[in-house]
Amino acid sequence: MGKIIPDAIIDDMLDVLALSDRLFICSAQPADYADAATGVDLATHILTAGVGGGDFTADDGDTSGRKLILAAQNGFNVDHNGDATHYALGTSGTTTLRLVGTLTLQTLTAGNTINFPATDVDEIRDLA
Repeated sequence: MGKIIPDAIIDDMLDVLALSDRLFICSAQPADYADAATGVDLATHILTAGVGGGDFTADDGDTSGRKLILAAQNGFNVDHNGDATHYALGTSGTTTLRLVGTLTLQTLTAGNTINFPATDVDEIRDLA
C-alpha cells in the first residue's frame, strides 16, 4: 500500500520555505546563512515572506502534490562582481538558510541590476 500526503500537510511544509525574506544570488553553493549573506553573495534582494500575501504562491504540483512558486524579482542591485551559479533563500531574523538552488551561470558586474524569473522553488508529491 502506498503512502498519501494530503495537500494541506504539504502546504504546511511549503509554508516553512515561504518564511524566507531574503533572496541571495551566489557565486558558489553557500554552506549556511552567513555564507550566503556575506561569503559567496553577489546580490541580495528583500522578499515579502508568506504564501499568498507575499512573494510566494502555492499551487498544484506539475506531477502531483503541491509546489511553491517564487514570483519574479526584477531590477535588484548587484553588489559584487562574479559568476552567479546558485541562489539561496533565507530568513534574516533567525539567520536560517531555507533552500539553495542552482542557476545557469551568468557573469554579474557590481552596480548593474539583475532580474530573477519566477521559479518553482520546491514541489512535494503527494504519493510515495
